Amino acid sequence: MTTRPRLFVPTDLVPGGPVALDEAQSKYLFRVMRLEVGNEVRVFNGRHGEWLARVTEILGKSAGILKVEEQLRGQHKLTDLQLLFAPLKKTRTDFVVEKATELGVEVIQPVITEFTQSERVRTDRMERLAMEAAEQTERLNMPRVCDAKPLMLALSELPDDRRVYYCDERGDDEAAEWGGEDNRARPMADVLNEHHVGSAAILIGPEGGFSPKEREVLRKLDGVYPVSLGPRILRAETAAVAALTLYQAICGDWRAAGDGTGTDE
Repeated sequence: MTTRPRLFVPTDLVPGGPVALDEAQSKYLFRVMRLEVGNEVRVFNGRHGEWLARVTEILGKSAGILKVEEQLRGQHKLTDLQLLFAPLKKTRTDFVVEKATELGVEVIQPVITEFTQSERVRTDRMERLAMEAAEQTERLNMPRVCDAKPLMLALSELPDDRRVYYCDERGDDEAAEWGGEDNRARPMADVLNEHHVGSAAILIGPEGGFSPKEREVLRKLDGVYPVSLGPRILRAETAAVAALTLYQAICGDWRAAGDGTGTDE
């Protein structure tokens, strides 16, 4: 793994083109990494692959200019995978966003359910966390982070051909602990093994799961598959990581050969 710093930038990347650094990027390169004029940086923008750039100006350690030199990797498409999840408390939401980025999610969509305990979602914070995770994990893009929406609205806006796997730990017996064994969802691995690679979304509910009304509606929707993540009740953030890992291992880009760089592209 190269030790050259790596940054996400919105700028178009072409040979000889300039890249203006913002304050946070400049502080990281010049104060933390102690780069000087002439040092190399890797940059990517989610559209043009990854490029080698070089520091050409340092403006008081709070601004700077890079010059794009040559392409290191072409742009590749990640698995067409979305994550819909009910917002959690601050640090736990941070965890979900970071791990979803590492695991190759393309769209992160917070959803408000009946049992959601934290409805305040800072999209700007989530975007920053996603960007940092993308830089560290060698992705060639960063996921799109959406504003929070009511669950059913978010589902209605998905394309018709996108399968939705929703993690449902409950059975249908309301008198039994966690719904008993009646009509329990099938193991997620079994359901995924019946499907081919394609557009998919994973839906993770809040602590306490989905309400009876939400479960009733979800189980009637076409293209929505209730799945189980095993015999134990998982915390919401653990369920997100487990479900994304299963999907990538069975239907996603973990099945493709790597390029020797440790990337997920």
